Amino acid sequence: MKKSLMMGVALVAALAFVSCKSSESSYKKAYEKAKAQEMAQTVTTTTDQVETAPVTVTPVVTTPTTTVANTANDRQERLNVMNGGTLKAFNVVCGSFSNVDNANNLRNTLVAKGYSAQVAQNPETGMYRVVATSFDDRAAAISSRDQLRGTYPDAWILYRTY
Repeated sequence: MKKSLMMGVALVAALAFVSCKSSESSYKKAYEKAKAQEMAQTVTTTTDQVETAPVTVTPVVTTPTTTVANTANDRQERLNVMNGGTLKAFNVVCGSFSNVDNANNLRNTLVAKGYSAQVAQNPETGMYRVVATSFDDRAAAISSRDQLRGTYPDAWILYRTY
């Protein structure tokens, strides 16, 4: 008797679970309906024609003004040269690495392109800076940085503190 009662309860439970299950076809119908509405909106949007007047664009050319003595916008760090060269006050940095091998690889690439690149380390942070060019005046450093940004868009000026 207990066995047949347990079988009956199990059968009722199984039917209850099966009857609560949502059918996949209901979801598919709702998806197809939404997709059809989206396509209809796209068709009506693309068939509407809008007349536009011709626009003439006049380019505006501006030349940046720089102050040679102003170092307020330049990053300032104390550097130790790693490979024997000397650095001047204004340095154009093309890369900054925590690994000296990566810095040396970029330095070798810059030297092959004709730059007198050097690797210098910031003793406070331990970062290796790859300096492509070094100048005594800021205007020359800005010009060099702008030229290098064609290849190295993140190039920046570092003012060396002693």
